[in-house]
Amino acid sequence: MRIAIAGATGTVGAYVVRVARARGHDVVSLSRAEGVDLLDAAAVVRALDGADAVIDASGIQTTSGRASRAFFGASTTNLLKAGVAAGVGHLVSLSIVNVDRAPSGYYAGKALQESLVTRGPLPYTILPATQFHEFAAQIYDRGRIGPVHAVPIMRTRPIAAVEVAERLVELAESDAQGRVRDLAGPREERLIDLVRSFASATGRRGPIVSVPLPGAMGAAMRSGALLPAPGAQLGTLTFAEWLRARGDG
Repeated sequence: MRIAIAGATGTVGAYVVRVARARGHDVVSLSRAEGVDLLDAAAVVRALDGADAVIDASGIQTTSGRASRAFFGASTTNLLKAGVAAGVGHLVSLSIVNVDRAPSGYYAGKALQESLVTRGPLPYTILPATQFHEFAAQIYDRGRIGPVHAVPIMRTRPIAAVEVAERLVELAESDAQGRVRDLAGPREERLIDLVRSFASATGRRGPIVSVPLPGAMGAAMRSGALLPAPGAQLGTLTFAEWLRARGDG
């Protein structure tokens, strides 16, 4: 099976490439590092030639709703149009659990992406997943204010990126299913605890403090509105196990 992977060098995408190849699939990598810009419609058309399925694990590093919507609006439109032209039979799109409950900032673009995929011309599967274990390291870096690291108050159920990748490839191997069950980690955690564990395991120093984010996004993070629905599919690798497995704990 020929599978095109958008965002092939990202946190999840790199694992998707590895998993798909291990399962014997012919992999086409769509990323700037591989010479394919998802915002370049012609390049996407060329890359999808002969593809049976597309897994979209792409992303953008931004907290701007405008930038996120611009990226996901253009990239998703290009993938849909190119998929039709190439005769792609299945688009598997990675989304975020309950993205519609706080469609601002980065989530605004993901909400738009879901809308475009569900109304688009290709048979599709949308996999909503919770935050990845790698999220703790990202928050530690992004929240630095001088010597202090500010962490948003958040209830989360983080999952290993490799388990998300395995599920994405499994879905690509099947027929389109629309929106499937949420995928989440094995246990609920506080984001501040994850960041502190990451910092301690990697020898990082400095105070780490919880801060409430303003607006609808902050409220959703604090209330648990971004936790998975009952009956979600659960991964098995806890955050502590993930830290130990990568040699940081």
